[in-house]
Amino acid sequence: MSSIFSKFPKTFWTANTIELIERFAWYGFFMLFANYLTQSTDVGALGFTQSQKGWIMGVGTGILYFLPLITGSIADKYGYKKVLAVAFVIYTSAFILLPMVSSFAGVFAMYLYLALGAALFKPIISATVAKTTNPENSSIGFGIFYMMVNLGAFFGPMVTLALKDGSSYDIVFHVSAIIVALNFIMLFFYNEPERETKKESFAQSMKTVFGNIGEALKDYKFVIFLILVAGFWAMYNQLFYTLPVFITQWVDTSVVYEFLNGVSPWITDTYGHAGQMEAEFITNFDAMFIILFQIAVSTLVMRWKPLNTMMTGFLVCAMGMALTLFTQNVMFTIGAIFIFAIGEMAGSPKITEYIGRIAPKDKIALYMGCSFIPVFIGNLGAGFISGDVYGAMSDKAVLVKRALAERGLEVADGLTKNEVFAKAGELMNMSERELTDYLWTTYHPSNIWMVIFGIGLLATVGLFVYDKLLLKENK
Repeated sequence: MSSIFSKFPKTFWTANTIELIERFAWYGFFMLFANYLTQSTDVGALGFTQSQKGWIMGVGTGILYFLPLITGSIADKYGYKKVLAVAFVIYTSAFILLPMVSSFAGVFAMYLYLALGAALFKPIISATVAKTTNPENSSIGFGIFYMMVNLGAFFGPMVTLALKDGSSYDIVFHVSAIIVALNFIMLFFYNEPERETKKESFAQSMKTVFGNIGEALKDYKFVIFLILVAGFWAMYNQLFYTLPVFITQWVDTSVVYEFLNGVSPWITDTYGHAGQMEAEFITNFDAMFIILFQIAVSTLVMRWKPLNTMMTGFLVCAMGMALTLFTQNVMFTIGAIFIFAIGEMAGSPKITEYIGRIAPKDKIALYMGCSFIPVFIGNLGAGFISGDVYGAMSDKAVLVKRALAERGLEVADGLTKNEVFAKAGELMNMSERELTDYLWTTYHPSNIWMVIFGIGLLATVGLFVYDKLLLKENK
């Protein structure tokens, strides 16, 4: 194994370190972003509606995944190192500026600015890994790359959660700014791999890129496949868009708090508050499960046909995500996150492999270039589900006002979400827990699980029909 590792050039390890740092900074804020947008202003959040959150996260993140189509060409034309430097400038400044704005338009614009930095960064490191590996070690090379992604996804939120206090989120963004700025140092060690430089102008390059995409999208079978995969991404992204909010609003995490407090009071002091664990601490079990079990799951499904693996992964993933929104029992939630993670580990990596198999032999690279489309569409769909749909069906702030209206009760205007909830409990003669349970049993906010599962099931059945009726052969 050591001899295989020694065959990777220095730039490979530099690129992976840059990826680890960037993912650490990204997930350090992104896992907390949904609650930052929607929680009450008296805990340092913005108090936006779920619909506003859905627009910001869905459209902003969707654009982030669309722009690499353009930014990849920019990097090829002007150089990886120069574009990385610009990306880190945007990243760092955006993290500093985000907590300075509090209006919907301001936050939306600043998140789009941050997304631009991420989009400039995203295609470069994966291209560097591809260029610094060969057929003999590429499998291990990309395995190391994805391990860096998951390590950053796990440790980033753990650090920012540990430093966040109960009255402000500012430190979350400042930590991410400091962490991503470390990559300015890493640029001194980054040696740009050889790349093909074309003499065509940027406009000509864009015309070629979009022309190629249009050529691939003439294949209606491929378009149907991309739409079905978009359903998977719409369901998958509820891990970041909906689950942290749902846990904060509805799930009783006191059992985990009491257990961990017995193991180490430091854990509950750091990641808990008032007898409850932070929602993002629970959600982060997904990244931990991936770190622990990805190799085992990948080994298990290694010889499965990609489509069979995808269908199994999509269905298991949908079941897991749906079940996380099914109950107020935190142990059930953690078990459901584990189910979700198993499906994610099985299905997600096979998407790119399957595109390579269904593509005409002379158009594989062309079809691979379209892999961003379902991620883009999926994020837009995820924003709508976590925004308007969740807001109508499951948002506690909406449901408590509905309960008050049905009883002919009113609260004063200008109160924060927490103050409205406290006043509602007072008017209805209920404690905070009693009011939460009343809303749960009366309005059934857990019914959102049926929407999530329905999308995942539709994507799974659609893939089965797609393969049997359209392809008429197993790939």
